Amino acid sequence: MKEDAPELLPRELSSRNWKPQVIAISGVTDAYQPVERRLKLTRRCVEVLVEFRNPIVIITKNELVTRDIDLLRELARFEGALVFISVTSLDGDLARELEPRAPQPARRLAAVEALSQGGIPTGVLVAPVIPGLTDHEMPAILSAAAKAGALVAGYVPLRLPYGVASLFEEWLTLHRPLRKDKILSHIRSIRGGKLNDPNFGTRMQGSGPYAEQIAELFEMSCRKAGVNSARPKLSAAAFCRPGPAQLCLF
Repeated sequence: MKEDAPELLPRELSSRNWKPQVIAISGVTDAYQPVERRLKLTRRCVEVLVEFRNPIVIITKNELVTRDIDLLRELARFEGALVFISVTSLDGDLARELEPRAPQPARRLAAVEALSQGGIPTGVLVAPVIPGLTDHEMPAILSAAAKAGALVAGYVPLRLPYGVASLFEEWLTLHRPLRKDKILSHIRSIRGGKLNDPNFGTRMQGSGPYAEQIAELFEMSCRKAGVNSARPKLSAAAFCRPGPAQLCLF
């Protein structure tokens, strides 16, 4: 995030060219990385969004998002907030190997619970789903998330664009050498024979029989856990440009 984002954001939202709409935070890079504790760039941006009542969706793996429950609760009053916590595995050892600097699974589930109890519509994103390594955990992850208060869920199979593929192969060589070939074979089976599929229509879900099995497991697990039965609504109807005239949409 740019250091001047909190100053640039109100200018953009104040523009007559801005069409009130849901803003996604952390779609590419987690906005709640450890440095956020000191810089508070994300919090300051959320403060702006609260001021304008502009709806947001946040995706993060960091429990630090619970620091901003006070702001998110205010947005939630206007159907303006939805937070997804990503969970890769419930196995603490595996999670530590995959994401050594990220919060452990129990802390992420605790964040789901805190957000839910704080009145924030909350979901879980099972991501990345690593075929042959973590896909079997999907039912347990969704069940645990639902018990913590998650209302909705999604999943994303592992994506390996650019240099990430070679890094992941190195990781397998180091941590899962005996399973490396099988895992890579499963990944290729959902990516058209390659380690990555950049095509818009399939890159987020994969394709082929194995990808279909993962999709079926997800749907079945959601039904059993009781998530995705009713998706929280997000609305920009309460958008308001601060000022003497209080230029709200309603």
